[in-house]
Amino acid sequence: MLIQSSRFIPYRLPLRRPWISRHGRLDWREGWLVRLRAEGLEGIGDCAPLPEAGTETLAEAVSWLQRLIPATAGRDAAELLRRLDAGGPIPPAVRCGLETALLDLLSQRQGIGIARWLNPDAVAEVKVNANLGVLDDTVLDRLDEAGGCPVIKLKLGLAPAGAEIKRLRHLGERLPAGSRLRLDGNQAWGLEEALRLMDAVKELPIESIEEPLAVPHIPGLRRLQESSPIPITLDESLPRFDLDALLNNPPVRRICLKPMVLGGARVALRIARQAQGAGMETLVTTSVDSAVGVWTAVHLAAALGRAGTGMAHGLATSQWLAEDLARPPRIENGVVRLTKSGVIPNSSL
Repeated sequence: MLIQSSRFIPYRLPLRRPWISRHGRLDWREGWLVRLRAEGLEGIGDCAPLPEAGTETLAEAVSWLQRLIPATAGRDAAELLRRLDAGGPIPPAVRCGLETALLDLLSQRQGIGIARWLNPDAVAEVKVNANLGVLDDTVLDRLDEAGGCPVIKLKLGLAPAGAEIKRLRHLGERLPAGSRLRLDGNQAWGLEEALRLMDAVKELPIESIEEPLAVPHIPGLRRLQESSPIPITLDESLPRFDLDALLNNPPVRRICLKPMVLGGARVALRIARQAQGAGMETLVTTSVDSAVGVWTAVHLAAALGRAGTGMAHGLATSQWLAEDLARPPRIENGVVRLTKSGVIPNSSL
């Protein structure tokens, strides 16, 4: 399957409201669509760097795209995918965009979606969590944005821990029946402060706590996890650890996988399988991507197979964008259902 033409197109998408965390403020989502044509088909991938999440910068990404994408013309898609497997210094968001476009082409050729190309036993639907942003004084007014998702994610660490504990307790009294809170500390706390916070919220319906430590280290993470039944999740700190050492004796119960940060769906899937083999839970999230990037993450979540069906994945971020590049996944009662072909079903891109 020879690539007949290739290009990458910049985009800049405004957010409905700022995406705020301990790592900074995001008002726009910027990146490039990678578009490859072959045999009358077009494969599409999203390259959307987010340095605060662990990717390359925009300047680094465009430099790589200028070298890589024109060079794909006349090359075989499957061979290009094998060359990506050979490793090298390609930064993660660029790799994700190119890989997704290649996977889109190859899976369309077979008449299946990327999820089934990655794993013939991929599931047809995945659960998702709602994301309500920062835990602040207006969070109760935003509860209706959860849209039937039973797991609600909130970002912490932007106020003193005592104030956030009070807000969580108040929120816990107002949650719909059966709802649980997924808390993201975004590396806000020292070890002792994190221990106090986890003890203070242990009676609340907490589903998990992501990235509690300002300086993530295995002994501290292990102490936190052993002190509480609440699952602790590694997210943005995951690339900093030696994966084999981490999985040999996991200090926490869960890891979070972002295709844009890890370098594509296949790398993320390999890590997921290793983690699951080590007894860890795995979930997939976006990095506030365009619809193309979100659909890539949906396919990855489905490719986890039945091992991922009990998890609510972080895929409901499209509502944060005031504009998008295509139709994002439709969420009904906390579930996204996949269609059979293409990274983006019925795309008019």
